Amino acid sequence: MFNTLYKKCLNLASHKSSNYYLALISFIESSFFPIPPDVMVIPMVIAKKNNYLKIFLISTIFSVLGGILGYFIGAVFFEIGMEIMNFYGYEDKLINLKYTLELSDGFYAWFGILFLAGFTPLPYKVFTIASGLIGFNIFIFIMISLISRGLRFFIVSYLSYKFGDDFTQFMNKHGSKWFTIIGIFICLSGALIYLILKSYA
Repeated sequence: MFNTLYKKCLNLASHKSSNYYLALISFIESSFFPIPPDVMVIPMVIAKKNNYLKIFLISTIFSVLGGILGYFIGAVFFEIGMEIMNFYGYEDKLINLKYTLELSDGFYAWFGILFLAGFTPLPYKVFTIASGLIGFNIFIFIMISLISRGLRFFIVSYLSYKFGDDFTQFMNKHGSKWFTIIGIFICLSGALIYLILKSYA
């Protein structure tokens, strides 16, 4: 099923209405759809290099809007949210996620987890729904989503614009690993800055 959906998304990247399909895929991927927008972003940028900023903005804006939908699925439609969580194997982990938020520094831990989910190959949709389920602050949720999703799609768009097919091959082989490493580095840097500022407070 995933291979079929992957190929269909790849084909949509060359469609004359590819921008609209990219918006749709970016939106639904943030709440339930399994295929990430990167599958369309990379070939679209390579085909239309001068539009890489437009493609980056479409994927970012609609991904965040889809994340807000995911948040409200978790906050309002509990049973649907739990079904999606169960599909991705995160239902049992939700208790630990909620416990994390209740710790003294749990807010900052969830801040980092949500950033990683938006930036790395972690299933972002699971964390948008979980944010609604546990009642995480929606305004901070939107801010983190804008930063993490925007940073991710800008990097993908810019490097596709800069290196073309070479970047496609790199992403196929090492993309998940390097996005995870960069995401963890950013979170650790943020945590270090927070600890330094806290020590001077």
